[in-house]
Amino acid sequence: MDPRVSALPFDLHAWSNAHLLRVEQALSQWVSTETPTGVDHGAPAALVAAMRYAVLDGGKRLRPLLVMAAFEATQAEPSEDVPTAEAALRAACAVELIHAYSLVHDDMPCMDNDVLRRGKPTVHVQFGEASALLAGDALQALAFELLTPGSEVVSERRQASLCRQLARAAGSAGMAGGQAIDLASVGHALSEHQLRDMHRLKTGALLQASVMMGATCGQPTPAALAALEVYGAAVGLAFQVVDDILDVTADSATLGKTAGKDADQDKPTYVSILGLERSQAYAQELLAQALGALEGSGLAQTRALAGLAKMVVNRSS
Repeated sequence: MDPRVSALPFDLHAWSNAHLLRVEQALSQWVSTETPTGVDHGAPAALVAAMRYAVLDGGKRLRPLLVMAAFEATQAEPSEDVPTAEAALRAACAVELIHAYSLVHDDMPCMDNDVLRRGKPTVHVQFGEASALLAGDALQALAFELLTPGSEVVSERRQASLCRQLARAAGSAGMAGGQAIDLASVGHALSEHQLRDMHRLKTGALLQASVMMGATCGQPTPAALAALEVYGAAVGLAFQVVDDILDVTADSATLGKTAGKDADQDKPTYVSILGLERSQAYAQELLAQALGALEGSGLAQTRALAGLAKMVVNRSS
């Protein structure tokens, strides 16, 4: 890497906007009644409308950004390698589709029963419970369709690796398992260790998978992979710690979702177990872990990953 480039100030906002534009355009193209070539694939328009409502024009897009940042960090040399760039974009969109589906289902009356998400009515409020359930199912299926476009676009070996990582992060050993523990924990006291294990599955697994899927699209060394795994775990847990903090310190308009609902539903959180001040300190400790992992990774292009970690911990919404 040219040392003159690394010496320049890094603009996370500009970097993020460039990638978000590509991700948003790709999501709008792929969550559609038409194939990328413009052929109507027969999906019911009402179902697609609910899917688009769930995934477009809202959210931080943190998971896609982590994919793209890890991909850039693990490229042997920045290049116009179309197949790997295509794989990374598809992986970025796939993790966002899984995240969107999880929010649709989590907000339903049988789960968290929430009415506000990303500053607008939740999908089941807007479209009805049955349509919300199907929209979530369809978003999940579409995620894996994006990861398997054919060997002429993405190698079969890379497709299989990406699908395995995403499936594990989303399933019973990841996000769904964490949600099951969360639902079973309402009204019960958890230890800090139990709470950490729950959130490593519910929230952390998909964030960590985003990092590792980005690396899968690059050419990481074993040492870099190990460091990125530590980084992803720390950022994933930090995200949830800060979420718990914001639930008691921010209002609904700022958050874009219902504030204070964890306390109202008697859910165990970092704030309820550690207290606000200790939770804030713990978030900073996790940030230090993430940045320390990057420093020891041997990777040159880690400024985006470092910036995203700081954004996660220091955000206000």
